[in-house]
Amino acid sequence: MSTPSMTELALLKALWRHQPLSARELHEHVEEELGWTYSSTRKTLERMLEKRMVTQRVRHGVQVYEAVLEKVDTLAAFARDFGKRVMEIDTPLPVMMFTGSKLVDEQELDQLEQLLQHWPEDVDGADGAP
Repeated sequence: MSTPSMTELALLKALWRHQPLSARELHEHVEEELGWTYSSTRKTLERMLEKRMVTQRVRHGVQVYEAVLEKVDTLAAFARDFGKRVMEIDTPLPVMMFTGSKLVDEQELDQLEQLLQHWPEDVDGADGAP
């Protein structure tokens, strides 16, 4: 999985909530948070298309975007990375750190707990975190 940057994550979060969105609509959702121009949103979307984080299609004559990266998988990877790199925690993270999140519902919280408790290890012994 390609790890999104913080700005790419902002676009993904908007898509997870409202997809499909045109570039203009997406920009309107993140403009205040990111404080950047429409051309910056377009450029970021182009990079995200190249990385296969989003797809693009025509809907009612307008190019729209949808997230390819799964929300729960992406959030679990970020949480795991934070736990290991920032907090130096090698044990599974408690899912209660996500309680009250506006980004995940109860079902997604259960999925997140499963991912965090049973994080896949790759063959070399390095984890799958970003």
